[in-house]
Amino acid sequence: MTHISSFALLLSLVAAVASGQEAAEPKPAEMNRLEQKLSDQLTGAQLKGSFTVSDDDPGEAGPRLRNESYDLAEVRKLANGQWLFKARIRYGENDVTLPLTLPVEWAGDTPVVVVNEIGFPGLGTYSARVMFFKDRYAGYWQGKTHGGHLFGNIAKTKQQANDAPTQ
Repeated sequence: MTHISSFALLLSLVAAVASGQEAAEPKPAEMNRLEQKLSDQLTGAQLKGSFTVSDDDPGEAGPRLRNESYDLAEVRKLANGQWLFKARIRYGENDVTLPLTLPVEWAGDTPVVVVNEIGFPGLGTYSARVMFFKDRYAGYWQGKTHGGHLFGNIAKTKQQANDAPTQ
């Protein structure tokens, strides 16, 4: 079984849950200053980094790093308190674009995507935490028999950077 990063797994797993929702565009919610900052930071951003898997070959010096990349077209809070992530997820040979509904909690001024033991047919049950701070993301993921860490940089895509107003 090909292992994927926790955030990609998190997004893929939540997509399975979100696919059962109505096809209509979810209503946006009013956002406070920190929520607006998160939306502004992640909309049009690319998350590019690495993840580990705890069941990598024990004969190796440690878990090896694997690449991951996510393009976030839009991230915003919904009226139901969840967040919409319109994401392109790339890892290994996989490349998918999905609208995802995810929970976001706050540790003070730091947003954290939280998933608790969500079961997915054929894949197992997973939990994850992914936090965003300044221009970085980091987290942890755990399945029944394996888990790992993930981390990387948050940067606006070239198109978004070109569209930004000049001061």
